[in-house]
Amino acid sequence: MQELLTIKEAAAFATAYTNKNITTSNISYLVNYGRIEKITTESGMLLGKQDLINYYNSYMGNREVEWKEQLGTDLNWALSFDYLKEADTTKHIHRLHPYKGKFIPQLVAYFLDTHIDEFKQNVVFNEGDVVLDIFCGSGTTLVQANELGLHAVGIDVSAFNTLISNVKVMKVDLDELYTIVSQITANLKVFVSSSKVPFFENRLLEALNKYNNQFFPSPEFKIKVRKKELNEAEYGDRHEKEFLEIYRQLLAEFQVQIFQENKNRFIEKWYLLPIRSEIDFVFNEIKAINNPAIKKILTVILSRTIRTCRATTHADLATLVEPIDAPYYCAKHGKICKPLFSMVSWWERYTKDTIQRLQDFYKLRTETHQICINGNSESIDLWSALQTKSPALYDIVQQKKIKGIFSSPPYVGLIDYHEQHAYAYDLFGFERKDAEEIGPMFKKQTKKAQQDYVAGISNCLNNCKRFLAEDYDVFLVSNDKYNLYPQIAENAGMQIVNQYKRPVLNRTEKDKGAYAEIIFHLKSKE
Repeated sequence: MQELLTIKEAAAFATAYTNKNITTSNISYLVNYGRIEKITTESGMLLGKQDLINYYNSYMGNREVEWKEQLGTDLNWALSFDYLKEADTTKHIHRLHPYKGKFIPQLVAYFLDTHIDEFKQNVVFNEGDVVLDIFCGSGTTLVQANELGLHAVGIDVSAFNTLISNVKVMKVDLDELYTIVSQITANLKVFVSSSKVPFFENRLLEALNKYNNQFFPSPEFKIKVRKKELNEAEYGDRHEKEFLEIYRQLLAEFQVQIFQENKNRFIEKWYLLPIRSEIDFVFNEIKAINNPAIKKILTVILSRTIRTCRATTHADLATLVEPIDAPYYCAKHGKICKPLFSMVSWWERYTKDTIQRLQDFYKLRTETHQICINGNSESIDLWSALQTKSPALYDIVQQKKIKGIFSSPPYVGLIDYHEQHAYAYDLFGFERKDAEEIGPMFKKQTKKAQQDYVAGISNCLNNCKRFLAEDYDVFLVSNDKYNLYPQIAENAGMQIVNQYKRPVLNRTEKDKGAYAEIIFHLKSKE
């Protein structure tokens, strides 16, 4: 027998036991997904205290020991930021748009702020300094620089990355944004209401709920799967085929057309026709807006929306496999799920979320200058580009010079940076420069790819160091499993003066195994 707790009591106990803020929603998640069994009593649903202890012990403490055994005792656990919740690492505008491969803002702030500790023993950047990010990505360095009172310049070869970064740090009239968003949303709802799709989808949802409640009750089904009391693959496949007949009947009844005629472009292959029609409608509304700043923000919101609305399974959102056009068994949720037939709810959710995140950031932002320039760090003339794009920031860097670099270069053969946002390039017509990416996944991780990577990163450092102050500091975040950075530093006329090896705990990839990255601190050899 073990002590039984209500969900509220379980949350309070777990908070004290883990020294983290565990909410009732966190506990409900564990129950709904079969991580902890619920115990039904006359007084309601209760949880076993020992079950909670066993669950949290399965990774608390043990993970640090196990990871150090696998990755080395030089692993700096203090830089894991394991005490943070996801809401902390994706605070305000850092979650304005999904982006693979970005570092958490707390890591950037650790090296840019003025604190010192047993690991960081010297202050490098001070208020008013200028920091450069030569692989700007989604703009995390720019945002954190703003919060800390630093000026910042970013460079990125991807036009879409440049858009995301600049949307995060530019200013806009939020009242005007709200008014325009509200009008577009109202227009979209009128457009959708003229079709049969909402009625079809409502009937489909009713049928799905009835079917899932009967054959995939939660959390009982997930518990049976975890205990291997049934063959999940066979059971899921059988019921997927059974529900497909119901789906076909509804399609015929409502005469809904879901297929696009052509499948040549990304926007044609990965979206059902009802979604595509709504995408085109909203895009046309955005194109009619006169305010360029608001137009850019709405472009990012639309991109975020259509990324969510791709015709793929929930398990394949990060890495697309094959488009789907019918309900399917979803192992992630343990039930039959369906593709999306309308983007209205996601558009509304993301517009509200974006405005709220901008409001939160505006309370923190400082009167400093940040900009991301679309260009290649191997060859860009930064002074010329800045003089054109941001004369005010150009004047500052001419007076102060750029104190140093904080950046996370691409990893060898891990991500195709243009392809991850293929939907945006396809819809908005941005120019793709895939051939200029360093270390893209399509080049794999061969010896030749590694050599090209070393040459590419070295070229970027050699080109950009001429824009830095004489006593510069360079921080590069990398998972250097091929030990390439000593050669890169040598090629760039730099020396590695320190390095910090940190565990990466919350990765978006499916591989949740032990993983670390190194923050290399480089300075000039001269």
